[in-house]
Amino acid sequence: MAMETQDQNGCHTENGSADAGSERKSHHSDKMKSNLVTRLNRIEGQIRGVRGMIEKDTYCDDVLNQIAAIQSALNGVGKLLLEGHMKSCVVERIQSGDREVIDEILVTMNKLLK
Repeated sequence: MAMETQDQNGCHTENGSADAGSERKSHHSDKMKSNLVTRLNRIEGQIRGVRGMIEKDTYCDDVLNQIAAIQSALNGVGKLLLEGHMKSCVVERIQSGDREVIDEILVTMNKLLK
């Protein structure tokens, strides 16, 4: 029978599973979830605003500035998630001897930095 564990930063894994590729999940604290959802709701509103700007033929530079603000906000969400992931899930997996997590996080960071 698999045993579920969760650390203070929200990393959640199923240990003791018969198959080696046990499912990894992240369960963030209620405070972190609320923060992320609030940020994402704001970003969603900004995207709707940009759509409205385009529909109203708003000056391109103004639209581009709004897009830059959205990209910055998304980067902020990504940074929060990355920080929590590295402080919890990545550290936990390295401590358990799973060195593949280093390659995984490098691929993820390269995607975020594009």
